Amino acid sequence: MITTAKRLDGIGEYYFSQKLREIEALNKSGKNVINLGIGSPDLPPHQDVIKVLQEESAKPGSHAYQGYKGTPALRNAFAQWYKTWYEVDLDPDTEILPLIGSKEGIMHICMTYLNEGDGVLVPNPGYPTYRSAAKLAGGICIDYELTAANAWFPDFEQLNRLVTESISPIRLMFVNYPHMPTGKLPSEELFQQVVSFGKKHHILICHDNPYSFILNDNPMSLLSVEGAKDTVIELNSLSKAQNMAGWRVGLMCGSKQRVEEVLRFKSNMDSGMFLPVQAAAAKALTLGKDWYRQLNTVYKTRRSIVFDLLDLLQCDFDKNQAGMFVWASINDEFKNGYELSDKILNNAGVFITPGGIFGSAGENYIRVSLCSTEQKLQESISRIKQSGR
Repeated sequence: MITTAKRLDGIGEYYFSQKLREIEALNKSGKNVINLGIGSPDLPPHQDVIKVLQEESAKPGSHAYQGYKGTPALRNAFAQWYKTWYEVDLDPDTEILPLIGSKEGIMHICMTYLNEGDGVLVPNPGYPTYRSAAKLAGGICIDYELTAANAWFPDFEQLNRLVTESISPIRLMFVNYPHMPTGKLPSEELFQQVVSFGKKHHILICHDNPYSFILNDNPMSLLSVEGAKDTVIELNSLSKAQNMAGWRVGLMCGSKQRVEEVLRFKSNMDSGMFLPVQAAAAKALTLGKDWYRQLNTVYKTRRSIVFDLLDLLQCDFDKNQAGMFVWASINDEFKNGYELSDKILNNAGVFITPGGIFGSAGENYIRVSLCSTEQKLQESISRIKQSGR
């Protein structure tokens, strides 16, 4: 009998992979579902970025295998981007590792640093891939709960207690600010506390930072804290702020030692990304304030409509959230976010993400994506009204 490996025990199919099939089936039956769930930008990249891709793709020498560390042009562009926007100095030759999307970096880091039975601190609520990647690498996930009462920041007393009481040695901690799904922005004090915690307990901190430009005028990097490279690896991405989700361009940055260690694993798993994509990505990294301002003008308008939708659903939410989602608590009419999500999907043909997929601390929440046009958002409101809300 052929069976799957034990490492897949307890690892289900990614929620959105499964849900998209369900939505596709509903659409085939004539439902025409409006999907307000996934944060996949519907806007195109800058026209100059597309032009570079087209021009470079036409060159005969652009189609060979590429180096595992990316081109010098791309690494230099990433370094300048970090200097310009985050005030962080990175050596483009030794402290930057381009990735085929930052999501793969999560898996690479887990496979590089986790032994069987090692503990991993995972935010609850938080991005589900942290948990699945840690488990696939043999790690044991240890939740640190984020709550509205603590402004969605970690409770460092709880964290210290978790480290002290853990049977497993804790090797890795995932952190993500601006936070997904809650949209909470970081503070300098928070970042300093995170770095101090990592150093105190000799824990590698993985900061996942793809949302820092969306509805936020003050992008921050955890690496901006003095001495952070001793304990921090940061992931970043062009998926959100440059509208390049399908292009799969990200990076890992940190100390020379960390980059070399992760490269030992990565170089055995994949090859370098398509050369024209690297050239176009380097162009995207040169975009200035006007690009981000225009992008956020669109998201601000959409967010105001989503606020109206959530008011209609009698949800509570913070209007100062960053990122391309709005996180909201449900009312007492529903036992959890899944129930509300299913009702809206079945009755109104509108899909909204239940907060429970991000962990038990999200059970009484929902998350609405801003990656739909104003017309679709307004239509969603109309459908929900017509369905009886």
